[in-house]
Amino acid sequence: MKNTENGAKYRTKQREIMMRYLEGKPGVHVTAGDVCEYFKEQGAPIGQSTVYRQMEKLVDEGLLNKYILDANSPACFEYVSRDSHGTEGVCFHCKCEKCGKLIHLHCDELKEIANHLKGDHGFVLDPLRTVFYGMCEECANA
Repeated sequence: MKNTENGAKYRTKQREIMMRYLEGKPGVHVTAGDVCEYFKEQGAPIGQSTVYRQMEKLVDEGLLNKYILDANSPACFEYVSRDSHGTEGVCFHCKCEKCGKLIHLHCDELKEIANHLKGDHGFVLDPLRTVFYGMCEECANA
C-alpha cells in the first residue's frame, strides 16, 4: 500500500512539473521530446512513454490540443487555456515545408471555406487537423 501512495505522489509531482512547463508555453507547440528535455533540465528525467501517457491524459481532459501533422513529424501538443486560441473556435494551421515552422491561422475566409464545404458538400472540416503546406514568409523571401 505504501508503494501505491508513493507512486501516486510521484505521478502528481510529474504532472505538476509538466503543467508548469506547458502553462509557460501558451500558443506554442511542443513535442514529448521537448517535455522530456525540460524534465531532464529540472533534474527529474522521465521516459518519453511516461510523458506521452501524461500528455494524452491532458488531451482527454481538454487541457492540451494534439496535432499530428504528417507521418514523418512527431505529434505536437499545445496547452489550451481560457486565453489561448483553443477557445476562439476555428483555427487552421500552416506548416512550412522548408523550416518546419507551424503557424496558427484565425482567418474568416477559411471559416467561410469550412462553411461552404459543410453547406454545399456535406463535409465537416476539422480545423484542429487541417494543415496547409507551403513556405513561410521568411523561407519564401530567402
